[in-house]
Amino acid sequence: MSNLLRNILAGAGIATVGAIGTKVAVDYFKNKGEEAPPSEAQGDQTPASAEEVSYAKVEDASLQKFLDVSFGDPGRYVPVRPAKVFDYQSKQYMVVWAKDTEKNKNQMMAFTYTPEGRKMIASVGYTQQTTDYNLNLAGTPFAVEVGSQKLASGQGETEGTDDVDFVLSA
Repeated sequence: MSNLLRNILAGAGIATVGAIGTKVAVDYFKNKGEEAPPSEAQGDQTPASAEEVSYAKVEDASLQKFLDVSFGDPGRYVPVRPAKVFDYQSKQYMVVWAKDTEKNKNQMMAFTYTPEGRKMIASVGYTQQTTDYNLNLAGTPFAVEVGSQKLASGQGETEGTDDVDFVLSA
C-alpha cells in the first residue's frame, strides 16, 4: 500500500517528508495541522486495520509546483493549510486547501487516484459570505463539512464559512 502511495506522489511530482505513517482515520481527519511522519529509520508503515489510513507528509514547495502544473496558472492557487495525501481502505486520495488569488476565495479540492489517473471528486470555494460546491463523493466514505452540514454530492451554494473540512461521512 505504501509503495502505491509513493508511486502516485512521484507521478504527481510531489515530494514527501519522512516515511509513510499510519493513524486511526477518525484522528487523522480531525487534525487540521501538520502530520508528523515517522522517521525514515522507522520505515514506511502499513495500516493494521480498515479503520487506519496510511499517509504522507508533503513538502510545501512541491505542493505549490503541483498546483501550478495541474491548473496551468502559476501562483493562482497558494496552499493555506497542510495537504492530506493518504491511502484509506486501499484507495488513494489527496486533499488540498488553497487560496484562489484570482477569485479571492479559499478552495478545497479533493482528488482520488485510479488506474486511469487523477480525478477531482470535490471542489469547494468558500468565503465568509458564501460557499459554492461541486461534490462527487458518492461511493466513497467521505463528506465535506461546511459549518454544521455534511455534504457528499451535488452542486450548489450554501452559507459562508471560514473553514471547510474533508471528513468521514459516518
